[in-house]
Amino acid sequence: MKRLVVAVVVLAFVGLTFSVQAADKPAKAADPTGTWKWTVNFGGQEREMTLNLKMEKGKLTGEMVRADQKTPIEEATCKDGTISFKVTRERNGQKFTSKYTAKVTGDTLKGKMEFEREGQTQSRDWEAKKSKS
Repeated sequence: MKRLVVAVVVLAFVGLTFSVQAADKPAKAADPTGTWKWTVNFGGQEREMTLNLKMEKGKLTGEMVRADQKTPIEEATCKDGTISFKVTRERNGQKFTSKYTAKVTGDTLKGKMEFEREGQTQSRDWEAKKSKS
């Protein structure tokens, strides 16, 4: 009986030690590095979008690709698993800026995109999946 009590105490101590050690380790931050893809509808046409992101030394960089047009992202941040950045494109001599935010969860980016149309701020949801290749 004495051995059983000692064994239970030892096992309880070992289990508690591992639990405390696991709690002391910070959760691994979500890494947005990779190629992300999603589809958007422009004027009734489906277009594939690609976002190439790289997180290095605490700095987020990347580019957005649509058809053959590559646009660098601006003011990119990644904090607590949430990314944000801007993309500025030019068409017919006018600049158009879109602001993106998204939560990184595994192989999914899910968030909001904001842009101005006719002086009004508009937003839409967006969701991208990490490309396997």
